Amino acid sequence: MVKEIQAGDYVEIFTPKTSYEGILLESPENEILLLKLKQGYNIGFNKKDILKVKFLKRIKQEKNSFEIKNNSEKPNIAVLICGGTITSRLDPKTGGVAPLTSPEELFRFYPEIFDKVNVLKTEVLFTKDSSEIEPKDWQKFAKSCKKYLEDDNIKGIIITHGTDTLHYTSSALSFFLGKISKPVVLTYSQRSTDRASSDANLNLKCASLVAISDIAEVVVVGHASSSDDFCYAIRGTKVRKMHSSKRDAFKPINSEPIAKIYEDKIEILSDYNSRKKEKIKLDNCFEKKVALIKYYPGQDSEILDYYLKNKYKGIILEMLGLGQISRKWIKKLKEIQKKGIVVCVTTQTIYGRVNSLVYYIGRELIKTGIIYLEDIHSETAFVKLGWVLGRKKWNFSKEKIKEKMLENFAGEFSKRLG
Repeated sequence: MVKEIQAGDYVEIFTPKTSYEGILLESPENEILLLKLKQGYNIGFNKKDILKVKFLKRIKQEKNSFEIKNNSEKPNIAVLICGGTITSRLDPKTGGVAPLTSPEELFRFYPEIFDKVNVLKTEVLFTKDSSEIEPKDWQKFAKSCKKYLEDDNIKGIIITHGTDTLHYTSSALSFFLGKISKPVVLTYSQRSTDRASSDANLNLKCASLVAISDIAEVVVVGHASSSDDFCYAIRGTKVRKMHSSKRDAFKPINSEPIAKIYEDKIEILSDYNSRKKEKIKLDNCFEKKVALIKYYPGQDSEILDYYLKNKYKGIILEMLGLGQISRKWIKKLKEIQKKGIVVCVTTQTIYGRVNSLVYYIGRELIKTGIIYLEDIHSETAFVKLGWVLGRKKWNFSKEKIKEKMLENFAGEFSKRLG
């Protein structure tokens, strides 16, 4: 084999039966060669089965500069960059995606974002995979948003974010920022910027339209279908990632989308908070000692002892159906609540709402003091509980916590849909 060949080169690998062209990738095993095929798939070869590796060309990372040019006749927005696939591209050496190095790189791939707006301010908060996002990062998001919400030169804000925990962040910002005077739009992509099938282009264009619209809420904007036809704007507390890889991964839960967004227009579908002068009252305190537990058949209630031992303040318990669980849990639920842990209930069914009055077990459970959280979905409930318990200015009687958990702060509860 040619010594000069290196990871990232475009090569042809010959085997006794056929040959394959693609990008040579770094391999974790010395005896294996990895190749990224033109179709995007990776394939591995044992070196002893390879007849020859032919060098075809060296692939260089493009470093074309991109100058952001503003037009004074267009409205100004701010873009906060926080990592995720939308700000990544293929690394030809590893075959995986790696973060872009600057906002200009993102805009070079998708200059169409400037069709309707000026990107007056850009800020790279970090380039994290969204699985690494923590409550302290939500607090950082909120502080940055407050700065641009108070800037009269900025019409709206776009936040680029990874998909896996995006709906946690949108919930957190909805509670932390409260009533806002302009749109805060979170958007994403399921496929990296350099892929022909990337969803980033349409998502960014639709996000820019929402950022200058009348919708003064925290919303998630992304593909409404697997085609590049239109996006939805979904309220930040009523959205959830519902597919691991499809482009239309995010769906509204127990609610309707606020709007349908095409490349050149917005079609309003449901009520929303409109723009008006609001004094931003940042309230980003968060109690980290909260947990989200999913109940499964036969689960031992002694799992709750871990949270008691480690001094947790609250638990979201995702129960079955309308809010059922084994009666064996009743004694332990009474015990941990007497010792100060707040327990709230959501349903595992995603859609629908909990109701303690339908079945006998529900009526017994409600007597323990647990709080049934209507139609709120579990991730939003988790964020809300941490936010409520983090607000030390409230007098934390059991009744007060229940009152606040059932108060509709950011559209997290919906009217019955039937």
